[in-house]
Amino acid sequence: MLEETLRWRTSFKPEEIRWHEIADEGETGKVFRANFRDRQGRSVLILRPGMQNTTSLDNNIKHLVYLIENAILNLQDGQEQMAWLIDFTGLSLSTNVSIKSAKDTVNILQNHYPERLGIAFLYSPPRIFEAFWKVVKYFLDPKTFQKVKFVYPKNKESVELMRSYFDVDNLPTEFGGKATLEYDHVEFSRQMALDDIKSAKLWGFDKKQSNGFGGAEVAPEPECLAPSAS
Repeated sequence: MLEETLRWRTSFKPEEIRWHEIADEGETGKVFRANFRDRQGRSVLILRPGMQNTTSLDNNIKHLVYLIENAILNLQDGQEQMAWLIDFTGLSLSTNVSIKSAKDTVNILQNHYPERLGIAFLYSPPRIFEAFWKVVKYFLDPKTFQKVKFVYPKNKESVELMRSYFDVDNLPTEFGGKATLEYDHVEFSRQMALDDIKSAKLWGFDKKQSNGFGGAEVAPEPECLAPSAS
């Protein structure tokens, strides 16, 4: 698996992706890193498939890989995993994720980011998702399958499980919490531009550029970070 991942990273070059290359994929906030963490201090990715705004499978995967890398970049010391929150608001036949996209996502997550996913909560999935899940679940290995949790507002046990991982004061109302979830694409883009600079320094691309050896493009430093959602 390690050799396969090294070949994939050499070909896909996830560490060289910069926000300005895939920013149009994020205009609706269909996937973004939250400004809060779970109770274990892990980075959180929020996925909203109902907010799908493009049709390119390759660009959608590139956008997701960028944000997985970004979540890892922002892990606290001692942390190696992230948490996913999936909101199905607005999901329809026109915005539903394709089987091919789901399979590619699972393949990348399991084979190239093994053990990076700590937990994934699927909040109040609609019936349209049930047939889709019956197919997708067979792509998951046993370890990943055990990390996927369905949460239904009327199912007290599932709600309590989710709240054992998240403080309700930080958790957005879309997931049964008390916080307001607001995605501002301009402000989020500024934050990602800052993270691109941090990533370039981590991978040594800033040194390559200064020495005239090329490397990944780094966006100009923004004026400020995105404000926290209340």
